[in-house]
Amino acid sequence: MPEAESLSGPDHLATVADIVEIPLSRTGKTAKFFSFTGLPDAKEHLLILIGEPDLAAPLVRIHSECLTGDLFGSLRCDCGQQLSHAFEMLSEQQGILLYLRQEGRGIGLYNKLAAYRLQDKGFDTFQANRELGLGADLRNYAAAAAMLHSIGVSAVRLITNNPDKIAQLESYGVKVCERIPTVVGRNVHNHRYLSAKAEITKHFIPTN
Repeated sequence: MPEAESLSGPDHLATVADIVEIPLSRTGKTAKFFSFTGLPDAKEHLLILIGEPDLAAPLVRIHSECLTGDLFGSLRCDCGQQLSHAFEMLSEQQGILLYLRQEGRGIGLYNKLAAYRLQDKGFDTFQANRELGLGADLRNYAAAAAMLHSIGVSAVRLITNNPDKIAQLESYGVKVCERIPTVVGRNVHNHRYLSAKAEITKHFIPTN
């Protein structure tokens, strides 16, 4: 793999800045963490390479940061369980995790907590965002595509239930050859949250 390649285009120029090997207790293996310059939103996103996957169409998970779920194990969403499941799959099969710094579907941590308060009053997750004057889902996957292109990846097998991730990746020139479902973490605390994603944004999640 080249140490640093660029994705040039009308909207962005992304280059690998550094590659660091980090042993992970979560997988029991050492992964390569990539940092970048020139990402389209200038945030500190990560590409984590687990094993030595075939870059012609690697297994990929795009995971948006969720501090409450990823770190503290919140049961109000399925994010922490999704991340753990992705690590298991990527560790077994080798692949790439893209960790995007867009907390709360892009609204930020404090706004996400405010949205939770509104959900306690009866709003669903998307209504709560709009009640705060924010978009239902502000996430953008241009940076994910830029990171993939920067290491020579233009096609993926994507672990996702989210049709918007597929549409956005393909609009940025990354072909999704296969969608691999990940339905984990359903519980009594997040049932309404998952149902709203299935009904409103057409996530591929069983509603029963």
